[in-house]
Amino acid sequence: MRINSPVAVFIAAVVFSAVNAQTTQQTPQTDADKMVRPRVVTPAVEQPAASQNPPKAAVVPSTAAAAAEGPHKLAPSHPIQALTPSVIQARISEAKRMLRTKPVPTAMTTTPSIQFVTVAALDRDSSKMHFVTMSKETFLKKGAELSTVTSLGTNVNVKIIRANGVNTALTIVTPEGKALAPLIVEYPIEKGGMFKELAYYTSAHPELLSRDLVRSGQSYVRNMLDLAAKRLSEKGITVSPDLIDIAERLCVVEHVDHGRFRDENRIALYDEIYSLFALNELDTYRFAVSSAGAGGMVQMIPWAYNLQRTRYPGVGLMPDFVNGMRTHSNALQAMLLYMKDVWADLEANEEVQYALSSKLATKTELMAAGYNSNAAKLPGYLKRGRDNWRNLIPRETQMYLQIYKSFDSLVPLPARASTVRR
Repeated sequence: MRINSPVAVFIAAVVFSAVNAQTTQQTPQTDADKMVRPRVVTPAVEQPAASQNPPKAAVVPSTAAAAAEGPHKLAPSHPIQALTPSVIQARISEAKRMLRTKPVPTAMTTTPSIQFVTVAALDRDSSKMHFVTMSKETFLKKGAELSTVTSLGTNVNVKIIRANGVNTALTIVTPEGKALAPLIVEYPIEKGGMFKELAYYTSAHPELLSRDLVRSGQSYVRNMLDLAAKRLSEKGITVSPDLIDIAERLCVVEHVDHGRFRDENRIALYDEIYSLFALNELDTYRFAVSSAGAGGMVQMIPWAYNLQRTRYPGVGLMPDFVNGMRTHSNALQAMLLYMKDVWADLEANEEVQYALSSKLATKTELMAAGYNSNAAKLPGYLKRGRDNWRNLIPRETQMYLQIYKSFDSLVPLPARASTVRR
């Protein structure tokens, strides 16, 4: 492929991935991989590093448009009405501490088995913590059911609602119909059949979902983006508010599975992603790695990330790609720098200027299409297709634009002010 500008050199390297996963490891890159968006991602979490969370500000989603896409049942039949997101976070932290300090089942080895996972679940009535252990094979099979006994001797039925690595969602119910609230899974990550590390992650289990949790996730994404923009501004790099608004939406769109988008309630999918951000915060998508090596919250590949580091040495992006993608504040700065350069390159192109002035395309859809695929090819699509250019872009990118449009209509987010304050 011919590249016409320094900025366009790395535009082709950014790749798309969805939330549902098949592998937790990075895979070696080929030249072809760098030009194609990966299709699947496995979210996982390693032990979190200490970091400071930004303050939260409520972002209220619109529910009026949701009716157009069918009934939306966010809350479970027995919602945790008494537990706020902050209280849930505290109980998750407690469960994680208990999991980390529990004894290894066998005295023959200190290495955990890669065959079993353990879920910590809360009895809301007694505030007692139950631990439920099952085979990884059962945990990763959608629709699987298991009758077992918890660590406290309570009979329960476990049903796998959605199987997706550490992001697997399930229900745990007693014979009397009482639902326990799954809080966190202890999941052994393996590589080549050998134990690598224990991951701890909280999925969007039905018993945890609430409107407050969604709002908390929205606030987290928004505040982290504003913090990233502020840090860039302090280093003399200004990112326009409308690009930050687009990035805020891409943080969700990037993790929408295309198959589920076609088949399921769409606003429920967006709520699920926001709930993951609220439940896991700094660890959300920490181990979301595609088959092409795209990683983390913003889904960049090493080649593109390293070019950003080279282009903006004064920003001080983390030198290690894996840590850089796992660290949201760092990854979001890289994302904003990339989007800033993409738009500067597109805006200077005559075909793009004509498309914008004649309303053949909008800045928003060009940026979304450019983030998902090779932005350097967009002027060619505009020149050949004119008002039919959307049918020339890759099919995956066509779906990506549909997801963006759906999300923007169902979850309208407030626009940022004309300047980013320090």
